[in-house]
Amino acid sequence: MINRRHGLAALAAFSLALAGWGASAQEEKAYSPAALDAAIKAGQPVLIDVTATWCPTCKAQAPILSELAKQPRFKDLVVFKIDFDSQKDALRSLKVQHQSTLIVLKGGAEVGRSVGDTNKASIEALLSRAI
Repeated sequence: MINRRHGLAALAAFSLALAGWGASAQEEKAYSPAALDAAIKAGQPVLIDVTATWCPTCKAQAPILSELAKQPRFKDLVVFKIDFDSQKDALRSLKVQHQSTLIVLKGGAEVGRSVGDTNKASIEALLSRAI
């Protein structure tokens, strides 16, 4: 028979398991040149996701990226979201001309870029270049 102490211990273990589960998702950070430099200096793989709230392609990419984020191999990938309409300086510095642009960096170097891609397999292949 389960007593109160065992029940609380089981609940605590379950809570810790859930906390660990959430840690496998990609880390999303606000973009700034300093934040990007810090991630690069830390040796982290980087995804830069250029989006616009009105963009149907961006909306199609979002669930794909979210699903891929749950894969353990992408757990260290740092995601920087850049708003296409409000962060024009970032767009210029990264030479981005269109929303729905995905850029991956490894060791500070760009190793892949796609524009308008909504194919899960090719987005996964792109992200794999960063790790």
